[in-house]
Amino acid sequence: MSEKPEIDRYVTFKGLDCDGDADRLIARLKELTGRGTGSKWETYFTDKLAQNARMGQDHLFFVGAHVNTLRSFFEECEDADALELLDHLELNCC
Repeated sequence: MSEKPEIDRYVTFKGLDCDGDADRLIARLKELTGRGTGSKWETYFTDKLAQNARMGQDHLFFVGAHVNTLRSFFEECEDADALELLDHLELNCC
């Protein structure tokens, strides 16, 4: 298997799918908040996503603006895949 080339976002965004990755993270967020557990996060993120849509902001903007709260939520859910994707987005795209 070939190694992935090192990507430096300060040089280029080539090879990064920041918008697609942000869309995938938001899809996972919606799945987790749509479970009806009564978690404080469900209302928080539902309201914030609606506000973000009203303002016309994209998902990458949302992720960048809510990195810490997203991290807390995904940690609470013990969702390692979402946390890994969030780390990737924060490091490479935000």
